[in-house]
Amino acid sequence: MEQHPAAVEDGGGGGGGGASNQMLVLMLVAVASLRLCSLASAQPLCRQQLFFTTNNFESSLLPLSIPTSMQVGIPEVTSAHFAGSLLLLVVNKRVYIYNYRANSWTASRGVYHPVSHISGDNCCYSRHPFCLDVSNFVFAYLRGDQLSKTNIYFSDRWAYIFEEYASVTQAEILRSLGGIFYLHSLSQVGLLVIEQGQAKFGYSDHPLNSSFGLPFDYNGTLDVLIVPGQKGILIFWFEKSLLVSRNSGQLVFPVQVQEGPGTLYSSVLDAGITIHSVAANENGLAVLTREDSLYYGSLGILTSVIVKAALMFTDLGILEILTPLPDSEFPAFDFQKCSVNIQAVLMDPQLHIDLCKAALMFTDLGILEILTPLPDSEFPAFDFQKCSVNIQAVLMDPQLHIDLCKVEVLQGTFDNKMYTIDMNSKLELAAEMIPRPGTTPVPFAMVSNPHSLGLHVYNFEDGYTYDGNTRHRLNISLKQQHHWGRADTNFTSSIKRPTFSTITVDIANKEISCVDLKPLTALISIGCDLKKKIVVQKEISACYAGNLDPVVLQDNYSYVIEKEAYDPNLQGQKAAQDLVVHYPYEKLGCPLLVPYDTPWKPVLELWQGDKFQEVVKAEYVLLEVNGLFTYTYSLTARTAHCNSQPQNWTTIIRDSQGMFFAWDRENYVSCHDPNNNNPLQWPNVPYQILGGPTENKIIFDQRNGIYVFIIYIVDPYYSYCHLTTTFSIYVYGAFPLHMLKPEITITLIMITILLSVWLAYMIPKWLHTEQGNRFKGYWVSLCNRCRKSCACFQFRR
Repeated sequence: MEQHPAAVEDGGGGGGGGASNQMLVLMLVAVASLRLCSLASAQPLCRQQLFFTTNNFESSLLPLSIPTSMQVGIPEVTSAHFAGSLLLLVVNKRVYIYNYRANSWTASRGVYHPVSHISGDNCCYSRHPFCLDVSNFVFAYLRGDQLSKTNIYFSDRWAYIFEEYASVTQAEILRSLGGIFYLHSLSQVGLLVIEQGQAKFGYSDHPLNSSFGLPFDYNGTLDVLIVPGQKGILIFWFEKSLLVSRNSGQLVFPVQVQEGPGTLYSSVLDAGITIHSVAANENGLAVLTREDSLYYGSLGILTSVIVKAALMFTDLGILEILTPLPDSEFPAFDFQKCSVNIQAVLMDPQLHIDLCKAALMFTDLGILEILTPLPDSEFPAFDFQKCSVNIQAVLMDPQLHIDLCKVEVLQGTFDNKMYTIDMNSKLELAAEMIPRPGTTPVPFAMVSNPHSLGLHVYNFEDGYTYDGNTRHRLNISLKQQHHWGRADTNFTSSIKRPTFSTITVDIANKEISCVDLKPLTALISIGCDLKKKIVVQKEISACYAGNLDPVVLQDNYSYVIEKEAYDPNLQGQKAAQDLVVHYPYEKLGCPLLVPYDTPWKPVLELWQGDKFQEVVKAEYVLLEVNGLFTYTYSLTARTAHCNSQPQNWTTIIRDSQGMFFAWDRENYVSCHDPNNNNPLQWPNVPYQILGGPTENKIIFDQRNGIYVFIIYIVDPYYSYCHLTTTFSIYVYGAFPLHMLKPEITITLIMITILLSVWLAYMIPKWLHTEQGNRFKGYWVSLCNRCRKSCACFQFRR
């Protein structure tokens, strides 16, 4: 996870390691509502306070307050969420945005009904756009409202602007809304619906939209916590209920409670405890009870520890306790902190912290920090006392009766990284495990979204360490579930839709003592590989062949397109005047040379960064950017063997209704698709798709000149990327067009031939007449005079 500037003193960013994992949760501590007392107590301190920090509570703070201009009555915060660099709050049923970098407040637009909660997620694996976009998506809703009447709002712009969200399951009359969440680990929107003490999830997209998840008991009003890391782990909790799901709500189970080596309860209700607060990080779960006990487990197995405090995870196995301390003379609170190593805390029944005054958060691996706000009698701000506890020695206490972790090493270079698997691509990963001598732990790998991402794992022994331990290696192959060929098509997600998934490598039945042995996790984007691009192959350029001069092209070169040859509206209609076009040599280089009298199509190459991948054989389309229409296609809809009417640029542009238009993988419909019901009404229209199963080509009119084309890959199954490029060609070899019609030209030639034949017959015959003799005599006399003149001239020289 990358560091979040609201949680670290130096405001750093980037990277992926244990230290950076803590930073995301530090933000959550900063906005945690410090409700530190049970309902039975009525201490002066025991009231809700909201504190915000950008330096991990290293300085004095006042409670966070909304600007007076935005207040309506007494501010009451019912929900808080971080979206990138923004803090989103639901205050008095409205959504407000606090930009802590700019120190500015904004009220969200588009929410016209009361809401109580907001939900969203953050991705911290990398600076990749797909990861950063996760924080854009936010839902706002009124929890508990009847589904048939409720208004759900969705924003893809960090909650600045909301729109109403229409859910197919909202027609249910007897059900109420328990929450709505963008489950990125499953690439689904999940709607939690409640009916008669039972709850279940409905999902937005194929294949999960055809049925609900399995129902589970819904006792009280459950808060839903999305565990960081996009693993699909959800935690549901209330005073007497604690449940967990590892697959985004499809299966939800109660969390078991262990009160000692021989005491195991099936649920929180059976254990007779009352939950005060819950915190979780990527690997651990901590529960603080009103009975002044702290329970910790690896999201499924809980161990009792006597700790009285509110808590929040900040890193793997690390809790931080924060205690707000009032000031008798000023309204601001200070905070006392204490960091605790959860492994040590698990073993120490003597550790006891006042529940009403402290808060917990993990700050490092195995380190728990307890914070206590300290009041100041002279200043309104609160200082914070921190207590960092590292009790590693306690783990060796034989009286604790805790099994040792059976694994010494679990590592992989892919941990905390993000990868992309494009259409038809594959990803190879590897992990290494070294067990403790004499043990046989079982490593396993799983994906959060098996509907999109399939995997194959090969586990084998790979030699020995220096001290004789067996080294195990896991080779992991990942590609789209569609392409493994092992899953039913009704199980897989739509292959056209980009999706997310995580890959996690862990140890089966891992001991609770493996606090510092966190799972290996990577985020996989089944989508566009941004390094991919297409390039038009240039075998011979017009400059190389001498048709054009590169020096001239670079010198602000322009050319004229005659009005009869182009249409500015790209509809094939003649323009009213000629068009002067500047040639962008710095972008296009020298044009490709193309003879006008040879059917032609470009050769496309796929590149990934600087590496050539293949010649593209997918379907694509061309458009002359200046509106030239002096070309057509070698195939028609009939000769291309279309089953339905094919698309063309005229209909694509017309359907755009004057807005931005594009013909790409999102809106392309093949005329060879048997599911295309558009009837073939005009079989003789040109077929404008190149590549793919046909040998369609471009045929140019008798015109020389430069053409600038933009090309789009429209095949939806070739890549998730919108692959496009712009290139130029120079068409040559066309003779000037004849000014006369062919029929007139042929007639004139025939008349000329006949006249020549007639003259060849009549002239010799005429020369033997009297007039002919006089004519010949005249020319003979003229030639003699010319001969004498020439001789005189030569004599004078």
